[in-house]
Amino acid sequence: MMKISAPKGVQEYVPPVSKEFIAVRETYTKLARLAGYEHIELPIFEDTTLFARGVGESTDVVTKEMYTFEDRGGRSVTLRPEGTAGVMRAVIEHNLDRGALPIKLNYHGPFFRYERPQAGRYRQLQQFGVEAIGVDDPALDAEVIALADQCYQAIGLRDYRLELTSLGDNTCRPAYRQKLQEFLFALPLDEETRRRAEINPLRVLDDKRPEVQEMTQDAPLMLDYLSKETREHFETVTSMLTDLGVNYQINPRMVRGLDYYTKTCFEFVHDGLGAQSGIGGGGRYDGLMSQLGGQDLSGIGFGLGIDRSLLALQAEQRAAAAPGRVDIYGVALGAEAKREMVKIIHQLRQAGLSADMAYGDRGLKGAMKGADRAGAKFALVLGEDELARNMVALKDLSSHDQIEIGLDTVIVYLQQHA
Repeated sequence: MMKISAPKGVQEYVPPVSKEFIAVRETYTKLARLAGYEHIELPIFEDTTLFARGVGESTDVVTKEMYTFEDRGGRSVTLRPEGTAGVMRAVIEHNLDRGALPIKLNYHGPFFRYERPQAGRYRQLQQFGVEAIGVDDPALDAEVIALADQCYQAIGLRDYRLELTSLGDNTCRPAYRQKLQEFLFALPLDEETRRRAEINPLRVLDDKRPEVQEMTQDAPLMLDYLSKETREHFETVTSMLTDLGVNYQINPRMVRGLDYYTKTCFEFVHDGLGAQSGIGGGGRYDGLMSQLGGQDLSGIGFGLGIDRSLLALQAEQRAAAAPGRVDIYGVALGAEAKREMVKIIHQLRQAGLSADMAYGDRGLKGAMKGADRAGAKFALVLGEDELARNMVALKDLSSHDQIEIGLDTVIVYLQQHA
């Protein structure tokens, strides 16, 4: 019979690597909650129009990478390629923008892009994101960027850099767009690139082909055309990041892969990942909400790749601080001891402690190997002799110290020490 494998381009996380995956995701989520970002659970698929209008019809995401299909009702739906448009749609639909501002939300889960699978670039990518919607304040930009930096620091990453720029807004983008198009249309561009320059000329600066990069190396840069207001906004953001101890580099040629970005734009880069060096990023997206049918409110957010965070940790030969599978592991020797151990393990779980036990009548040596593999802090060993005395042996698996505790007090003891 033919063996069935996972779809191409889908990264699976199975034990023990799944512990690191969860540790990274939970670290990001905890830090976001500490900063006041509440969880939002988004649909896996949305109306295709949401992404065509919200992400941008000139982007590779929309033109080449979306998983789009027609459902049984004849509606065009798309597996979500990113999170911001979906969050904005939910904010508008559920009237969250009618309450206190800014609205601060976090989310995580799988996103989908039909790309050529390679290290760090998957067709199902795992991402964690935050969005702060409703207030145009450079202090909020600094908070979001510093939070992303804190997330990477918290999982142990060190060899990454933060690149930063401003993409301006409608007070200066139109004049810059005209200057850039004049420059680009004077170049011998191929038909597809010229068409892209007509829709969104910034996309051409993001072209990774060496010949295009060479042709555009002298292209005008947005930072040189910022209005007084947008320049002051950007300078305030950078000064606040300095105050917060966040290191950054200005990259005037940065272009994010989504059309909705304005003003502050940033990317975290890790050279240990090779060609796919971006591990996360984001920016401000003034105008996106009104473009999707809501109020004209601004927002800023980021998306951190969990897959790429793990690859970056591997590149640095580090591991996320993942806890053991359980804290306490029970080993019972004999039928009556097993019946008692089943009750103890159940009581430990009821008391909020993570616990498991050896199954299958293994001997003491084999069962203790199971305790080590589970990453347990303590092993409980109960034989017929201990049972007759209403005692249980408790072994500290790090120090290897062992004591005996009464069966009627072991739960309380472990609540205090596990």
